[in-house]
Amino acid sequence: MTSLTDRTIEADRRTYDNTAALVRGLSDDDLLRPSGASEWSVAQVLSHLGSGAEIARDGLRSALAGEQGVADANQAVWARWDAMSPREQADGFLESGAALTAAYDALDAAQRAELRIDMGFLPEPATLALYTGMRLNEALLHSWDVAVAFDDRATLPEADAAVLVEQLRGPLGFLLGFIAKPGALGGRTVSLLVRPHGSQAVLGLEVGDAATLGDAPSNPDGELSLSLEALLRLVTGRLGASYPPAQAQVTGPVSLDDLRQVFPGY
Repeated sequence: MTSLTDRTIEADRRTYDNTAALVRGLSDDDLLRPSGASEWSVAQVLSHLGSGAEIARDGLRSALAGEQGVADANQAVWARWDAMSPREQADGFLESGAALTAAYDALDAAQRAELRIDMGFLPEPATLALYTGMRLNEALLHSWDVAVAFDDRATLPEADAAVLVEQLRGPLGFLLGFIAKPGALGGRTVSLLVRPHGSQAVLGLEVGDAATLGDAPSNPDGELSLSLEALLRLVTGRLGASYPPAQAQVTGPVSLDDLRQVFPGY
């Protein structure tokens, strides 16, 4: 069985390939369309993805060389990308995303298992599983932000969503602490059994002092039935009324609208 790192790198590659295939066909007017990310155009999403890929590749290069990253280097990268034209941002995403994908692919088994990367905001250097998971979280969700600008029924590839859900149950679990607003339930603690469509596996979503996605609870308060990609969009604020989920059902003390309040997005 492949490792989580390997599965994440494969999902990162597929996500880039899918987004790049769409971007190559976009006109200048298309790049100015509103995206699924609030207040960002399609080009601005691509700028965010392109600059993020550049920053991720620089961090990877520094770790491989045993060097310390340059403090505040990200600010200069963001400023340069912000100054680009929409077309330059799109073309830059294609180039920068391809370079990061190639850098991940070039890592050997030992590097994938042993490399540690200082991300600055974490208490200790990140494993490659976490590092590539952070990129997948950004790239996969923003790929939807681009796609939904042209198709309001756009969904995430189920296989890639499954990898990111696995990450959120593991190395990226801390992200739910930033994403969730559990106070929206008025102090209630709710435990839901999550039944993903087309899967024998069951998960658990608990909202109390914080929000966690983990194993199925033994005594759930209710059930949430939906696809993995819809679950992922729900907990990242991308399952709003404008993008209704297919065959999502909630039973118990909370509604889908309640959960949307807990996960307003970012």
